[in-house]
Amino acid sequence: MMKVIGILCILLGFGLTIGAAQAQYIDSRYILGPGDKIRISVFGEADLSFDRVQLNDASTFSYPFLGTVSAKGKTIKDVEYLITKGLRGDYLVDPKVTVSILEYREFYVNGEVRNPGGYPFQPGMTLRKAVALAGGFSERASRSAFYIIHDQDPNRKSRKANLDTQVMPGDIITIEESFF
Repeated sequence: MMKVIGILCILLGFGLTIGAAQAQYIDSRYILGPGDKIRISVFGEADLSFDRVQLNDASTFSYPFLGTVSAKGKTIKDVEYLITKGLRGDYLVDPKVTVSILEYREFYVNGEVRNPGGYPFQPGMTLRKAVALAGGFSERASRSAFYIIHDQDPNRKSRKANLDTQVMPGDIITIEESFF
């Protein structure tokens, strides 16, 4: 019995490590957008550190000494660089800035699900998980006609999807009605 519990603990730890690595990988490539919530830390400068900053509809935020900072089309590393560059020289000699994602913007599920609406994104989100969050398929839902509009697609084109399609923040999922 103890051996089984030990193996389960190892597997759980392995799963958590993979989940954290996956989240870190997504964070480094992730393009910030409206509704994302970030944390900004400047080492040794409490007045320049903020626990929670929400990007507005234009993907901007206000920051002391720098005014409006645009995060549109940028990664967290890009925003770190902008803040570091802005603070270096006139304000600080060698600022150590860290930006992290607290909450991703929502993705949306509409059509034939029980509870259509916006849902919080988590790394590893698939269409199958998104439908589960939305309460599952309605009685009239098609089990094969799914479409997704990826938020990062500049053409905003609706594409056919399947239950294993990856979902990203800001994506819009549509579950079609079945006719039979």
